[in-house]
Amino acid sequence: MEPKQHHVVCFPAPAQGHINPMTNLAKLLHSKGFLITFVHTEFNFDQQAISRGQDSPFIHGINGFYFETIPDGLPKDNKRGAKEHPDLCRAMASGEEPKNALRSLLRKLLASSDKPPITSVILDAQLNFAFEVVKEFDIRVFPFHTASACAVLGYLHYNELVNKGLFPLSGKNVNNGILDTPVDWIPGLFKGAKLKHLPSFIRSDEDEMMFINYNIVSAENAVDSRTLILNTFDDLEYNALQQIKSKIPNLVTIGPLPLLCDQQPQIQQFRSNLFTEDSNCLNWLDQRSPKSVIYVNYGSLATLTYDQLTEFAWGLANSNQYFLWIIREDLVNGETRVLSKEFMDEIKERGMIARWCRQETVVKHPSIAVFLTHCGWNSTLESVGEGIPVICWPFFADQSTNCAYAFEEWGIGMEIGDEDGDVKRTRVEIVVREMMEGEIGEKIRVRALELKNMARIATRFGGSSCNSFEELVKWLTLGVSCD
Repeated sequence: MEPKQHHVVCFPAPAQGHINPMTNLAKLLHSKGFLITFVHTEFNFDQQAISRGQDSPFIHGINGFYFETIPDGLPKDNKRGAKEHPDLCRAMASGEEPKNALRSLLRKLLASSDKPPITSVILDAQLNFAFEVVKEFDIRVFPFHTASACAVLGYLHYNELVNKGLFPLSGKNVNNGILDTPVDWIPGLFKGAKLKHLPSFIRSDEDEMMFINYNIVSAENAVDSRTLILNTFDDLEYNALQQIKSKIPNLVTIGPLPLLCDQQPQIQQFRSNLFTEDSNCLNWLDQRSPKSVIYVNYGSLATLTYDQLTEFAWGLANSNQYFLWIIREDLVNGETRVLSKEFMDEIKERGMIARWCRQETVVKHPSIAVFLTHCGWNSTLESVGEGIPVICWPFFADQSTNCAYAFEEWGIGMEIGDEDGDVKRTRVEIVVREMMEGEIGEKIRVRALELKNMARIATRFGGSSCNSFEELVKWLTLGVSCD
């Protein structure tokens, strides 16, 4: 008799920064013999078909790795871009359509004669509606939080911030400097941490309290599960992880996931971008000298005003450095114009502009010296894994937390924005030059290489992340946590 194959359902939140790490985890589990059902929203699955092509494994699946879809609750004509992302969050949080569709999908999978029964579900920790549904089926849930441990620690204390009367932190409260209030009562954060260093949903106004409450419920779900998967490694976020363990005893730290995937030669190589990649990026980088290029990318959701884009553009131009700049189609909010002809003429010998790229490959490229980033966790951890210093300009969510740690705790970056989070071309030029040519930049580069070595050790055989992944495999095989 053949051994029973274990069937794991993986369901990420419908955003690029959540899909990528869940895809890497699903591919790792598939390489260990698990049958995987990967759940997309219908819209994102269609985007995958456009960006990857109809012949992509992401469309048809491969042996033992299948794709299913559910609606996200938004009308078909909604663009679901950065501007509409709050609408998507609300629809997924409170709409009945996604909930009923997931319920029907689980029934179908459980009744299937072609696939083994579902033994476990790995859910994005922020899909609260999905937790409700899966509980109805008595299937073991493993939450996967795609943020940093230090940000998760902040989310775990959101309820206490509410009890202290600190919400909402907008308008008059912010102007009175309340964001500079120390949070030394939250153990595990870096010394000197303030309210402004916690995930930015605390700055929501009364109309956006949904996001605060949503994260409070998400944290409660993780605590109730007594298990949490994190894309990090022990030596990077040790203090935060120890405090999380006091609330969630079974922590699975398996990062950086791209490095862990590199350790598995049998892993499937298909990718998960929602945007069409520009292969000319790599051709252009191949023509540059080692450690000579600044890579600039603000992620899949951040938006800029036209004035911010202009200041950033001329700061880069005036730095006189080579740069690869990713400018999404919807990066500039409400503007059809993007970069002036004068700017393009100025940087034609030094700059490459593209709409999207395969970031994991770009960050690994030998010509990349610095990553100018929004400090999303995937970008931050990919930089750590490759020893690339960062210039930080955070926008929202956990990005302010990651930026603070990169600068204050890990010593691998510099912050570029002013006190209001805005940016000026002079500051851009100064920071870029310092990171590329200055003494501070040299110290940061040395520290970044130290963290790279730590990340490599963690993901090799016998390392903390490798061992933690093997423990997860054991738990998934049993379908229970290791209490």
